[in-house]
Amino acid sequence: MILYYDLHIHTALSPCADNDMTPNNIVNMALLKGLDVIAVTDHNSAENARAVIKAGEKAGLTVIAGMEIETSEEVHVLSLFPSADAAEEVQRQVYRSLPDAKNPENIFGSQLLFDESDNITGKNERLLLTATSLGITEVFRLVAAAGGIAIPSHVDRPSYSILSNLGFIPDELPLTAIELSKNISDKNEFYKMRPELKKYKAVFNSDAHSLGDISEKINFIDVLHNKPNEIIRFFG
Repeated sequence: MILYYDLHIHTALSPCADNDMTPNNIVNMALLKGLDVIAVTDHNSAENARAVIKAGEKAGLTVIAGMEIETSEEVHVLSLFPSADAAEEVQRQVYRSLPDAKNPENIFGSQLLFDESDNITGKNERLLLTATSLGITEVFRLVAAAGGIAIPSHVDRPSYSILSNLGFIPDELPLTAIELSKNISDKNEFYKMRPELKKYKAVFNSDAHSLGDISEKINFIDVLHNKPNEIIRFFG
């Protein structure tokens, strides 16, 4: 089964995302673009994942619960889970590892929470746009224990990536896939510069913070069925 995907999308819970990144707006835009499966990956939180999953179920779109966790090394890690329950369990541990600070809404923007009908149910007051106290090895362990997969985000970028911040991929990481950003127009040229990365599966996502940035019908995987567990297995 060929599935067109975008597994890195932020809702308006991420303070750097547009406020119109609501559950139904995201789902409907993904369908308009011809996608079969998406993942909701807000910064250090999965509080909107369940609402987007429900909106997706009504519209016929598979939605994976996820987070983009920022490690203590300031590395962004795309984390995908088999269920909202699994994502929320890891979220509890992520919240305990965040600094005791309030989001400066006037600087970073609001962190909106929604139900599946796009009603605003509240705001997350935590400072989400920051590093946790979890090291990258610990993040990989937590995600794996929840049945998910951890994928270093946008490894080609000059900031908040495993290569820019660490300079290498630690041997002890149980790493099977890496995310390349939409800035990479030719992955073969990228691999010429970093040939050691060829052994990992490449995931191409939008890292969308606005509706128009959600991926077109370009990137696909060939799997047995359109379920979160199968997609996690594919990249695992």
